[in-house]
Amino acid sequence: MDTALESELAEVARVPDEVAVAGLRAAQERAWAGQRLDWLTGRDHGARAAELFRAVWDAHLAADWPARRAALRRDVTHRAGLLAAHGWPRALHLMNRTSAWVGADAIRFSDRPGRDRVVGPDGMLFVPVTAQRSSWLCEAPGRPFAMVYPARGTGEGGADGGHRAGDGRALARLLGGGRAQILRNLATPATTSELALQLAQSVGTVGGHLAILRDTGLVDRTRLGRRVLYHRTPLGDRLVAGPGAG
Repeated sequence: MDTALESELAEVARVPDEVAVAGLRAAQERAWAGQRLDWLTGRDHGARAAELFRAVWDAHLAADWPARRAALRRDVTHRAGLLAAHGWPRALHLMNRTSAWVGADAIRFSDRPGRDRVVGPDGMLFVPVTAQRSSWLCEAPGRPFAMVYPARGTGEGGADGGHRAGDGRALARLLGGGRAQILRNLATPATTSELALQLAQSVGTVGGHLAILRDTGLVDRTRLGRRVLYHRTPLGDRLVAGPGAG
């Protein structure tokens, strides 16, 4: 999340043509869906790819990056809290659609067939992304495995895990639209500034809503280092879940 784009693009641009082509052909051979490479012509594939990534960033991501980064930070904080309080089984639960801690020392990444892989002393990486779908990656020998997964609140169904439209309108009528939106987004703990970025509101507005939600017992806050994280209380969870949620 703190990696500079320029350094990433420079690394891509330096990839030799033979390495780029070999990597694409290896990916084609292992793809679950058929892929064509008849477009792979010319030279300077690394530099051309870097130019493409730069164009996509400028056109579609640059303006949205602060909010996306806030969502990623929220997810990392959330997972770290689950890991510290409950261990790996809880931290991995629904990290993606099929992930789980299995048995004494195994992680299930996918329900697709494939051989087991052993995580060595280099460990593995967990990489949240602001996308609705996830995957897992195997890096080259000597590099750690990585699991790529959608950050909480960025997949289908929204940050509250898919509340029904009717329940959302009722919650807005009860609390007001701004406070209802914040309460739904606190399915994952967040700071005031993170919520402000994600919801495109001012820090002062979000802070005022949080103060009211805290006074009414729907949210509470916890200090984590220099950050103050707001989270829903059990009462807040029940209110968002709606009638019949137990």
